[in-house]
Amino acid sequence: MTIAENRSPEQHNDPLLVGVDGCKGGWVAAFATVATPDRLISIEVHDHIAPLLARITSGEVAMMTVDMPMGLTAAGPRRCDIETRARLGSRASSVFGTPPRPLLGCATHAEAVALGRSIDGRGISIQAFNLIPKIAQLDTALGVNPDPSLFEHLIESHPESAFAELAGHPLTTRKRTAEGRNERLDLLDTVFTTGTDLLRQRHRGAAHDDVLDAAILVRTAHRVASGTAVILGHDDRDDRGIPMCVAL
Repeated sequence: MTIAENRSPEQHNDPLLVGVDGCKGGWVAAFATVATPDRLISIEVHDHIAPLLARITSGEVAMMTVDMPMGLTAAGPRRCDIETRARLGSRASSVFGTPPRPLLGCATHAEAVALGRSIDGRGISIQAFNLIPKIAQLDTALGVNPDPSLFEHLIESHPESAFAELAGHPLTTRKRTAEGRNERLDLLDTVFTTGTDLLRQRHRGAAHDDVLDAAILVRTAHRVASGTAVILGHDDRDDRGIPMCVAL
């Protein structure tokens, strides 16, 4: 685990707002507190999602938003993905189709395509297939019978949609370009009054755009906690009781 922190002593006991994005090193998490949501206090990179989820069950976290599908269908698309894609217009391709849960055990893209087509007639893109290890890790960490109270503090989100919600329109720049990074940094400068120096540092295991994605999800976590977020997918849940919804 790597940590970069700008936290004052009094902030250590404040409930946390956390945004989490998948990255090459595992998971990158950005932190603020409920008391000071405009102060970015920490960036952490973990190789597994479990330690982050444990901070919910320990009571440290008020709200965590994660950019990874949680609730999964047995077959067919999720309504929240359809609604998220519709809001992004020309950037709809940034929302990958979520694989049904049976595909999580597939070892190759060809196997996943064949199984997907046999289940509901859909294949799976290579981009979505490449997410399967992290979707499966999160699914395993949540378990077959997750505590429903966990989802009072944990919800799925989508960074590109969260940036679009903040800007008032889908962004036209691509996040991995210098122009795209600068546009997103400028937007995050309107969210956080302190701590944005953390967004301009390198964090081992996480690309620059992953860190920015985690940071915008801190804003979404605050919006969910304060009851002002847009929730796509409404009250849909999968057969394990895991919400199939996206917060913006």
